[in-house]
Amino acid sequence: MAVSSPPPVLAPEPAVLLVLLPPASPAALTTTLRQLQGRLGAQIRVLRIDEATHPAVVRSFGTPALPACVLLRQGVELWRHQGLPDDAGTLGTLLEALR
Repeated sequence: MAVSSPPPVLAPEPAVLLVLLPPASPAALTTTLRQLQGRLGAQIRVLRIDEATHPAVVRSFGTPALPACVLLRQGVELWRHQGLPDDAGTLGTLLEALR
């Protein structure tokens, strides 16, 4: 008699924070986004989307100005913010949107 093992339990995919950036973003922004990823941990993946490289993707979100952030989980928009989430209050609302 063959014994079958249960299917593996997969960890849920983390939410993704798209950071939509204008074409001429300062190089220091890379450090800022790395620090943001460190503060958010594994529950949110920070993904940089440059308008110069991916103009159609940036335009598809219809943001009035850049930079802008859009939080997605499994393709569903959970939160949107004009600018970067650089203060405790904004980070708090971002994390609250995951619930």
